[in-house]
Amino acid sequence: MPQDMSGGPHHHRGAAPVGYMHELDPIEAGAVQYLRLWCSGPEHKLQIWDELMAALGPCDGRSTYETFESMCSLFTRYARRPMMRHHVSCKCLGADESCFANFVGYASEGAREDAFLLAVNLVRPDVAASLVSMGEAFGMALRRAVAKTNLAEPRPAATVH
Repeated sequence: MPQDMSGGPHHHRGAAPVGYMHELDPIEAGAVQYLRLWCSGPEHKLQIWDELMAALGPCDGRSTYETFESMCSLFTRYARRPMMRHHVSCKCLGADESCFANFVGYASEGAREDAFLLAVNLVRPDVAASLVSMGEAFGMALRRAVAKTNLAEPRPAATVH
């Protein structure tokens, strides 16, 4: 069942399937997978930490994790409405997750205006500029990690909502 970032079940358009995880590039798939993991509890946050530390080393790994955590906190606190997500192992891609994936993808390429336009669909406009900077740092770190490993390869899974 789709959930909002607070973990509660909801039925909103933001959860509507719009594609599949395997259709995303590794940066976008990694961003969505990490979003799902971050929303799924402390043990899953530890998985993000471990993967980033292994891929980027202690200094960059810590910085990237902290940036991602700050970014998710802003999304949670200043969301225009609850941001919807699918289960960690779901092959589907929800509408909000797609917007998040594209946000990180554009930010990682330095396309700040496009990233900003996507961010204001998810959060208040006064917070969007800060998110773009965080998305840029996080996305660029994901690019470095993917270049070194297969970190952001979508994990095969059954369709579970």
